[in-house]
Amino acid sequence: MSDPVLSSTALGLGLVGMLVSLGLLIWFAYRGWSVLLLAPIAAMLAALVSGEPVLAHWTQTFMSSAARFLAQFFPLFLLGALFGKLMEDSGSVNAIAQFMTDKLGPRRAILAVVIGGAVVTYGGVSLFVAFFVLAPMAQALFRAANIPRRLMPAAIALGTSTFTMSALPGTPAIQNAIPMPFFGTTPFAAPGLGVIASVVMIGFGLWWLSRQEGAARRAGEGFGEAPDALASARESSLVRERATVSQSFDPAEIERGHVSERLPPIGIAIAPLVVVVCANFAMNIFVFRHYDASYLAEARWGGTTLSAVSGVWSVSVALALAVVVLISLNGSRLGTLKESVDAGANASVLPILSVGSLVGYGAVIAALPAFELVRAWVLGIGGGPLVSLAVAANLLAALTGSASGGLTIALDALGGTYLQLAAQHHIDPALLHRVAVMSSGTLDSLPHNGAVVTLLSVCGTTHKQSYRDMLMVGVVGALVALAVVIVLGSFAGSF
Repeated sequence: MSDPVLSSTALGLGLVGMLVSLGLLIWFAYRGWSVLLLAPIAAMLAALVSGEPVLAHWTQTFMSSAARFLAQFFPLFLLGALFGKLMEDSGSVNAIAQFMTDKLGPRRAILAVVIGGAVVTYGGVSLFVAFFVLAPMAQALFRAANIPRRLMPAAIALGTSTFTMSALPGTPAIQNAIPMPFFGTTPFAAPGLGVIASVVMIGFGLWWLSRQEGAARRAGEGFGEAPDALASARESSLVRERATVSQSFDPAEIERGHVSERLPPIGIAIAPLVVVVCANFAMNIFVFRHYDASYLAEARWGGTTLSAVSGVWSVSVALALAVVVLISLNGSRLGTLKESVDAGANASVLPILSVGSLVGYGAVIAALPAFELVRAWVLGIGGGPLVSLAVAANLLAALTGSASGGLTIALDALGGTYLQLAAQHHIDPALLHRVAVMSSGTLDSLPHNGAVVTLLSVCGTTHKQSYRDMLMVGVVGALVALAVVIVLGSFAGSF
């Protein structure tokens, strides 16, 4: 018989090893060290302290989990980065930004930036690409309206990193795709709740920014000086290391290719974005409902089901069609098409490997005996499965500084358990999907998040100057919306 004292001591030691490894991972990642090396080292440290076989965990647990993540989601990273690069080089993103500037103007500067960001990111453009286009647009509008430059990052974040990333139904963001294989859902999971959450985020964010603008005007605070931050942000290795964990585009590729100086008409510029949304909707609502995928049960296809792969398939098809339409409409503007395509493809590699490394780390942690203590604590949180899932996804996204990494770790470890609990409590998996995605997009926006660091660098501001406003629109507003969805979902179910 095993000694219970020894067993509890071993579990306690294993828990300490997990926490120390996580602390070291966060500490060094925040200082710009690559998670490609940090994640396996931290995972092996946790395994060693727990008395587990280190090499077996590295090759069989860490690498298997990371490889599974790549196998599931590389098409989305690849096509998303390619689409974003072509949208930039064709001048389409600039054309949309210019259209918003012309139509709304300095009098509605904040609203113009928010809408511009929402349009391009909901249409599938990568965050990093959007940041580098929206920052000059915001700078011009804020200077003309004499709004403090410190509010630029919050306005851009509200339009790009909140409701279009986690709440709007059908968003092609990678975070919205991650729960689909676990819960058998689609990108349009819980559409009514997603729209309500989006309205809450937009309303709260615009209210806060309007309040801050008014306070600044009463205090006589204007736009101030505007340093040329874009060039330094592009060349920053620290920005690159942090950005690739939280975004799907490698900043090093942003300079490759050539951005067309001849902007397309707004109709042509926005057409590929419309294709993404419409094709994604059509695949999920019409095509797959009449598609015989019984062959997927065969061993040669992994013995899977259509519900496990349809979400990734639909977004992949939508992005691929949008790329074809984009090239067809902008052939004369894409003078360096091969270089742009190569840059877009290359830009997807480091981000997915970085997130995959975080996923591998999470798999090792979840496989350690001491993780049962964490599992029991998470599942024992009061309020039911929705609250428990929200806490787990929030916590892991906050610790890793990555919405996609934290969400995958949470679902890898607990997704099956939550699906069983949902069946017991008669909870629609679509509601689990929406709560999980929204939870990953709240506390991920803490100061060490790569998107936060990148956006501050692009705008030429600091955490001290701008982070409070980013916190309000990106974290507080998102938490309020998440609470609304959980309450509504608990009483009315998924809709």
